[in-house]
Amino acid sequence: MNGRSAVRLERLREAIRRHGALPLADAATLCDVSEMTVRRDIAASNGAIVSFGGHLVMADNPQFAVAYNLDAQRDRYAKAKQRLCEAVVSMIEEGDTVFVDCGTTLMPFCALLPREMNVTIVTYALNVANAFSQRDMPNMRLVVLGGLYYAASDSFGGQDVTTAIRRLGINKALISAAGVHAEKGASCFHFHEVAPKQAAIEHAERRILVADESKLDVMRAAFFAELSDFDTLLTSGDPGRTWRDRMPAEVGAKIDVV
Repeated sequence: MNGRSAVRLERLREAIRRHGALPLADAATLCDVSEMTVRRDIAASNGAIVSFGGHLVMADNPQFAVAYNLDAQRDRYAKAKQRLCEAVVSMIEEGDTVFVDCGTTLMPFCALLPREMNVTIVTYALNVANAFSQRDMPNMRLVVLGGLYYAASDSFGGQDVTTAIRRLGINKALISAAGVHAEKGASCFHFHEVAPKQAAIEHAERRILVADESKLDVMRAAFFAELSDFDTLLTSGDPGRTWRDRMPAEVGAKIDVV
């Protein structure tokens, strides 16, 4: 590694430590070199800095888990997710068009929605679509947004998904997160989830963040929203109550704990 590369790497380390993650294009601008040169630099960093999804992160930061196993997440905090989804169901009204995010947090919601309810479900998550397709709900319409399939999150991504979301009239957006941090906002594991989440948040009448207590005070690599972007934050348990009580008043007023 030459001296200029070492200087650039130190500059990148400082930027990543300040921001948590750094887009590759921003890294190139910061160092006044091409993206290819940045890739060569991090390849020579002995694994200290890693790149995925077009972003740079520190490999030794435990808050940035680059792997997400859908099966492993399914049973984590299952009772809390059940309670959260029961609370979510109480917010859904006849005639609503509801955006349902990917992941496992909102899966109980698929089974809890009343059979006779007149509702339109919009999702880019294959597991959510499968769950609703197997229900006998005569007054439900199911809109599945297709695109490039990502097995890691059992969901679709790409421009087609976000374009479709922007064209729909969504009453309520149910958004899940892998990390909910007081200062750093809501984040997830996968960068391909960011655009659909942001499109739903931008265009929905009401934005509801749903996250069990294990997601609090955690920051993942893919930031997608400030906490102020949501109308309601649903979380769970005693950790949720403690977290709510130490939030600024404007955020704490939005938090419901079940």
